[in-house]
Amino acid sequence: MAVQSTPIETFRLEIEELLGDIEEAVLDIEQDPDNRETIDRLFRAMHTIKGSGGMFGMDAISDFTHHVETALDCVREGQLSVTEELIDLILASRDHIEALLVEFDSGPPADRANSEDIVSRLQAIIPSAAAIGNHVSPDSARESAGQPHRNTLATFRIRFRPAPGIFTTGLDPVLLLEELMDLGKCAIVAQTEDFPELSEFDPENCYIYWDIVLTTKAGLGAIKDVYIFVEDDSKIDIVEIASEESDDPDSDTPRFGDILIDRGDVSRKDLEDALNEQQRLGQILVNKGLVSEDKVRSALREQQVLQDRKKSAKSESVRVPADKLDMLVNLVGELVITRAQLSQVVATINRYELESPVEEVDRLTAELRDLVLNIRMVPIGTTFTRFRRLVRDLSSELGKEIRLITEGAETEMDKTVVDRLGDPLVHLIRNSIDHGIELPDERRNKGKQTCGTITLRAAHRGAHVVITVADDGQGLDRDIIRAKAIEKKLISPDEKLSDKEIFSQIFAPGFSTAQKVSNISGRGVGMDVVKREIDNLRGTVEIDSSRSRGTTMNLSLPLTLAIIDGLLVKVGDELYVVPLNAVEKCLELNAAAHALSSERNVFQDQGELIPFVRVRDFFGLAGRRPNLEEAVIVSVGDERFALVVDHVIGDHQTVIKSLGKAYENIVGVSGGTIMGDGTVALIIDVAGVLRNTKQDEKIVLSMT
Repeated sequence: MAVQSTPIETFRLEIEELLGDIEEAVLDIEQDPDNRETIDRLFRAMHTIKGSGGMFGMDAISDFTHHVETALDCVREGQLSVTEELIDLILASRDHIEALLVEFDSGPPADRANSEDIVSRLQAIIPSAAAIGNHVSPDSARESAGQPHRNTLATFRIRFRPAPGIFTTGLDPVLLLEELMDLGKCAIVAQTEDFPELSEFDPENCYIYWDIVLTTKAGLGAIKDVYIFVEDDSKIDIVEIASEESDDPDSDTPRFGDILIDRGDVSRKDLEDALNEQQRLGQILVNKGLVSEDKVRSALREQQVLQDRKKSAKSESVRVPADKLDMLVNLVGELVITRAQLSQVVATINRYELESPVEEVDRLTAELRDLVLNIRMVPIGTTFTRFRRLVRDLSSELGKEIRLITEGAETEMDKTVVDRLGDPLVHLIRNSIDHGIELPDERRNKGKQTCGTITLRAAHRGAHVVITVADDGQGLDRDIIRAKAIEKKLISPDEKLSDKEIFSQIFAPGFSTAQKVSNISGRGVGMDVVKREIDNLRGTVEIDSSRSRGTTMNLSLPLTLAIIDGLLVKVGDELYVVPLNAVEKCLELNAAAHALSSERNVFQDQGELIPFVRVRDFFGLAGRRPNLEEAVIVSVGDERFALVVDHVIGDHQTVIKSLGKAYENIVGVSGGTIMGDGTVALIIDVAGVLRNTKQDEKIVLSMT
């Protein structure tokens, strides 16, 4: 069923993106208050929300945003300085706009008292000259802010169409035209096309509108101020068409037809139809005997090639709803399965004439699969940006000085993975802020800078993306974690564990070393959520920590959750798929390896002892082992072990299918795939097999 996007749904998507841009811009301005480009970007975002909100009937959003826009306009004009109070107010305004959007979607009502408080605080810091309803000239506003008068000439195109009932308000449009003439050199043309027949003429209505070309040094703000009392009812279009900064003496004057199109007076199609009625230049030259028809065709062909070159150089994009992409991925997945079935049928009937078409289908399907998966790839920076606000707010609440450094924001991952990664990263960063980074005085006493650092980094590593959350705080206390784990009976008092194994105890449900419960931490909820979600994404978490030097969390995640390359293996009558990105190599277990493995679950490969897990034993499969088994050496992070199977069949492109809720807790399995003959092969969760086997103490995986 086709998914349709309505204009209001498109607006919701746009406003959500703008809210993200606003938060990013505000935090940038806090770091660099004099960055005019970022201030303008923030103003434009608020202005767009205000205008679009009014267009779609979201009057509450439009009215509220108007106050924020006024404050930002004062910042742009130099009337208002960027302060911490202003930053807090704009961030609070951004959150309130989001609440109003949720309310419009039939969600809980936004806090009206909060809205009134924000508006009153904004009005309190806005200079009186900029207050709504008080009009001052642009020159006096600039002088009061210490801003020099603009010294460069700019030319503006203005179309002023008064409301028909403007005379009833006591305003004379001609006075506004005279005020414009005071700003600079004006060319004014009255448009009378709307005049009715005399019998329908109403002397109290205004039927004239004006086109003005104004050259002035006053600037856009001064022009807008002329129309400040009529802008709500009248239609006013102001466009800067030339300036001294953009003037190019070598450029051509715009053509007459292009000006008409730019003004909106005529469509390009109507203009082209009118031009087509004229005799073309090539035909005129041929008629005069100056060139031949072949030379005209040759010149036109060259022109077409150059036009095509320009078109191909343009980068175009289109917004597509995520559910359409999900549907497309599912269809491609079904196509991959059907291709496997087709290949198997052709191999069975052994028809030579079908081999070439089937190979072509294989190639096209693989290209289509790669293309669709690439379409779903998005930069992880879209997730990283949101954490700047989190670090700012929590560090301020806890009285700490913390800066966030992001690296590798351009690293791309499947959109599904990126969307589900938000909550785990929130918990990790909150943990670093609360437990990791010390208070300024404590850091100073340790010889550290008072401002702590949290680094959020992403990088590709093979078919995985490794995301690192690192802080330069106090690090994890091995003894405290061990004592807490013993208290909760997670480990026994005499159990010998490595640092990594002890640190991993913090992922246990309800585990917390906080001395008291706060609204940030202390209830033992958070790190277990991280572990569970990363496991669901078929990823792994590793901890590295040093006392007084900080903690590093490394999350290793697959690029995509839809289609993977796998290694097909067989145990008894059952088929399994091992994700190819975890496979290092395959080898046969010879007699010497069997002799060594009779005492311990290890074998020797090139002088190294490799621990292994028999897939037959792990899943409790019946039947006898073959005399010659095969081992698939895999790696999870820095740990290596082998999966021993009956036979290794070969590479297999795997479409991942969920097994449903009834099988979601099966250990060592991350999903299933449908084979060409319709049978189901289970996908082995390598990290899950490792984790479960270590807990059962069946093999020793730390060989160093």
